Amino acid sequence: MSTRRRIGLSALVILALAGAAETRDRADPPTPKATGPQEVEVMAVLIDQRTQQPTVLLQGKRDKRRLAMAIGHAEATGIAFPLNGVTPPRPLTHDLFLTLFGRLKVTLTRAVITDLRDDIYYATVYLTSGSAELTLDARPSDAIALAIRAKVPVLVEDRVFDKGGSPAPSRQQI
Repeated sequence: MSTRRRIGLSALVILALAGAAETRDRADPPTPKATGPQEVEVMAVLIDQRTQQPTVLLQGKRDKRRLAMAIGHAEATGIAFPLNGVTPPRPLTHDLFLTLFGRLKVTLTRAVITDLRDDIYYATVYLTSGSAELTLDARPSDAIALAIRAKVPVLVEDRVFDKGGSPAPSRQQI
């Protein structure tokens, strides 16, 4: 191989290695922040020690932010029973609705907590019937109770976390 070719080949190898090192040293571009509703896990139904109000605790699966919503006693039962695997001796209202949906060939696909305005949470349940998608306004506690029973996702819009949520717990808070 001629000296000229060796120098040219060496220069190419050096440039390639320098480019690889530069790529390694350069920080990866930031990943765009995911937006839109995120799926949550229904963590628990608790009694707020300060107010004695039943509260449902939700945690985002994407960013681990938490949302605690005060609910009524009957609504707490409607969520806590299926969450804890308890089957009541007679169907609760949410059980009745899912039975009715099944008989009408309507399927619950998801529940979305859509907004928090004037300390009131809003939700929408999404249903399918044949090829048509239906949406219904719902109380979040009812939407959650139905979703748990139907084993479909509960989602929360980012704006709801922004207005009423808390940041992800640090490792020390767990």
